[in-house]
Amino acid sequence: MQYRHLGNSGVKVSEIALGSWLTYGGSVGKDAAIACIHRAYELGINFFDTANVYRRGAAEEVVGEALRQFPRPSYVLATKVFFPMGDGPNERGLSRKHLFEQCERSLKRLGVDYVDLYQCHRYDPGTPLEETLRTLDDLITQGKVLYAGVSEWTATQLADAAHLARRHNLDPIVSNQPRYSMLERYIEKEVIPISEREGIGQVVFSPLAQGVLTGKYQPGAKPPAGSRAADSQSNQLMGRFLKEEVLQAVQRLTPVAARHGLSLAQLALTWVLRHSNVSSAIIGATRPEQVDENVKAVGVQLSPGDLEEIDAALADVIFWRSPTAD
Repeated sequence: MQYRHLGNSGVKVSEIALGSWLTYGGSVGKDAAIACIHRAYELGINFFDTANVYRRGAAEEVVGEALRQFPRPSYVLATKVFFPMGDGPNERGLSRKHLFEQCERSLKRLGVDYVDLYQCHRYDPGTPLEETLRTLDDLITQGKVLYAGVSEWTATQLADAAHLARRHNLDPIVSNQPRYSMLERYIEKEVIPISEREGIGQVVFSPLAQGVLTGKYQPGAKPPAGSRAADSQSNQLMGRFLKEEVLQAVQRLTPVAARHGLSLAQLALTWVLRHSNVSSAIIGATRPEQVDENVKAVGVQLSPGDLEEIDAALADVIFWRSPTAD
C-alpha cells in the first residue's frame, strides 16, 4: 500500500479507502462486511469511510465493530452528516444543532471518542456557511473531530469555505468527496483547480462508475444475475452508464489494461490515482477477494500514450457535468 497526505493536512491516508455505501449494514451481511474490513486492514488500507445516513446508522455500527480490535491510532475513520436522520425540521442539514447532535450519535454508533474526518455530505443553502464552519471548528477544538471535509461541493462553495476559514481563523476544509472516474470527469474543470489552490484533497467515490468500468456489463447483453445493475433500484441509479455506446467504449480499454497486466477495474483505479490532487479512491467490497484485486492498482504508472489511448476510447461518452447539476 502507498499513502498520501489528505489535502494539505499532515495526516496520511491509504491510496485505496474502503467505503460502506450501498453495502454494509444492509445488502451485505455483518460477517461478510467485517471480513472485508479486516482484509483491507491487513493489506495496509488505513482509511475507512462511512456516513450516518447509510442504512440509518447501521453501516456506522458495522464499521465501528469491525475496527474495534485494531489500535485506534492505526486507522483513519471518516463519517458524514447532512441527510435526514428523522422527520423533524432540525434532523437534517448543516445547522449547529444538527451537526452537534449527529456527531455525538455517530461517535456512539462507531464506538470511538473521535472521528478523524467529519464530512458535510452535501452543501446546505439553508444554513449560513459561517455557522457550519464555526461548528466544525468547535468540534475540532473539543477533540471529537480531527479534520473537516465535505462531499460534492462545487468549486465556488469550496472557495467560499476557504475564504471564510482564513478570514475567521477557523480550521480549514481539508478534503472533498466527489464522484470521479474515467467516465465522470466534471471535477477536472473547476473543482480540482480550486482545490489545488486551497490545499483540499479529493477523496473520490464511484471510481468504477458503479461497476461499469469493471467490464462485467457487456454490450448487447442483460446484466449478470446478482449484479448491481440486475437490481431495479440500483439499475435506476446506474442508468446514465448502462447505455450501449458506453459499454462498447469501456470494452475498448481492454488493450491498455492488458499491457499492464491489469483488469479493467484495476485500470480504472490506476487512472484515478494518477492525479496528484486525489488523496484516496474509495472502493466498495462484498467479498475480501475484491479488496485484494483492487489493491493491485496501487503503484502502477500509466504512460502519456496510455492516457491518450484511454481518452480516445472514451471520448464520446465522458460525462463532464455533475449528476447533481442536471
